[in-house]
Amino acid sequence: VQLVESGGGLVQAGGSLRLSCAASGSIFNINGMGWYRQAPGKQRELVAIITSGGSTNYADSVKGRFTISGDNAKNTVYLQMNSLKFEDTAVYYCNAKGIDWGLKPFDYWGQGTQVTVSS
Repeated sequence: VQLVESGGGLVQAGGSLRLSCAASGSIFNINGMGWYRQAPGKQRELVAIITSGGSTNYADSVKGRFTISGDNAKNTVYLQMNSLKFEDTAVYYCNAKGIDWGLKPFDYWGQGTQVTVSS
């Protein structure tokens, strides 16, 4: 299974970015996808996750500003980030959990995309 992320970049505080992550490969079913981030010197943390049924969960720090959505037919997840703050600066990683065609569970990560918010 491969995860390809796109949409990161440099934005001024208060601006918006939209991240995308497309999963491909030996995918029988995806149970959920999500976004995590890691800032320099900090541990990787959850940003938002979405299940195949559409249930979502957000970190408190992004509630009301970020929106996660998914397209099950395309095995793709999006993260709309509005009202960006300097502290949102981090490498954002996509994650997918599911079952492959061998009926084995998988848990894969994307390569990461840099989001930099200038103050």
